[in-house]
Amino acid sequence: MTTQTPRFLLVSLLALSGALASARGDTAAVIAKARAYLGPDAALNAVKSVHYTGSLVTTEETPEGPKPVEAVVEIIFQKPYQQRIVATSEKKVGDVVEQRIEITALDNFEAWHRVQDAKDVRRWNMDLLKGIEIKALRANTWENLSFYRGLELRGGTIEDLGEATVNGVACQKLAFRHEPGIAFVRYFDQATGRLVLTETEKGGSIREEGELMADGIRFPKKVITTTKQADGKERSVTVNFEKVTVNEKFDGSLFVIPSFLQR
Repeated sequence: MTTQTPRFLLVSLLALSGALASARGDTAAVIAKARAYLGPDAALNAVKSVHYTGSLVTTEETPEGPKPVEAVVEIIFQKPYQQRIVATSEKKVGDVVEQRIEITALDNFEAWHRVQDAKDVRRWNMDLLKGIEIKALRANTWENLSFYRGLELRGGTIEDLGEATVNGVACQKLAFRHEPGIAFVRYFDQATGRLVLTETEKGGSIREEGELMADGIRFPKKVITTTKQADGKERSVTVNFEKVTVNEKFDGSLFVIPSFLQR
């Protein structure tokens, strides 16, 4: 099996959203305002799964320089800790156009990453994820299903870091700390509760644009993730969502590590 693909395509998604009280420690009021902006408590609390479909745009380093990469993407989050991201892309190698399918999945405390040739099932490569990668996927799944509330129940903490201004917007800054090395720093518009910016522990940033409504809940129409590479350069991944659905029931087989026969 020799198929290769730029792993950053989905890793960057790991990373898959009156004035507020300004006193440090008053996180409950900030979170309540942020949740109210997204939708009613009853609707947010009822969410068991979220299913996105859309497209992804990023760049790939080649000997000729950076080239755009586009992919069709599907993202599933399901409680308590299941996640599946599938990206299908094409790449021209000489005169041949290869179509590749890249899958990253989490099933509670197990996770895997698979790349396969869409036209030749014999060409595939799969890795079992470990340690911090699994913890990051679990944190990412929680973030996409909890709507900011309940981190303390899974052993994390939420810290009020005070006021900040982002692109001229007065914000309240909260740090959602899942465990050492995994945190999301979020900037909420003091006037509306809207999420303006998210920063990750490793210096990346996530911005949301537009909105899609599903079951009375606001979801982003576009998510732009910027990460810092080992060479110091920044790389952006933009996901444009075409559709989002809530509370579909997904079979567990979508998330479990594929058996030998399936490989």
